[in-house]
Amino acid sequence: MRFPVVLFDLDGTLIDSAAIILASFRHAARTVLRREFPDEYILAAVGGSNLTEQMQRLDPAHVDELVDAYREHNAPLHAELTGCDGIVDVLEELRAQGRKLGLVTAKRHATIKLAFEALPELGVFDVIVASDDTERHKPDPQPVLRALELLDAHAEDAAYVGDSPFDVRSAKAAGVFAVAVSWGNMHPRERVEAEEPDAFVDTAQELLGRL
Repeated sequence: MRFPVVLFDLDGTLIDSAAIILASFRHAARTVLRREFPDEYILAAVGGSNLTEQMQRLDPAHVDELVDAYREHNAPLHAELTGCDGIVDVLEELRAQGRKLGLVTAKRHATIKLAFEALPELGVFDVIVASDDTERHKPDPQPVLRALELLDAHAEDAAYVGDSPFDVRSAKAAGVFAVAVSWGNMHPRERVEAEEPDAFVDTAQELLGRL
């Protein structure tokens, strides 16, 4: 077994959440700031820093109001969530092979709970590292290193799978095998490839072959 530990990002990797993230950012910006932002500008920061830091990019003077408006709008939308194509089968296969699985995400535990309530078949992880578990966030390696610590695992035995440039940078900084996926619909492929992931896959089945 090449990687007895496999860590995953959440948004755009396990759950198809780009649409609800965008909708809630738009709602917050319109409600609080009476402004519109390009989708590319909004999505560029998704998957790295936490929501508070992302809202600072929109308007540092109204961060708390933006966060509150986003969360109030976003929570009910989780009922519409779907898993990324084929990912449930991949998780089941990895578990059957006896691998340890971890989730490393920029989301809070409260928001992860909403996702797993909507998609309980995804709640199969041995450890979860959320944004409220570490002082620093992706692309810093601390979240990935925290997951390895909790799993009592070594970096050379682990892979981290994600859709964003922040995931790749965090994985490489932590010394784990960085796998980028193309199905997140949030980050341009060329931006992710520029971080030089160790592997880049287009389907969940292809992912199994690289692990």
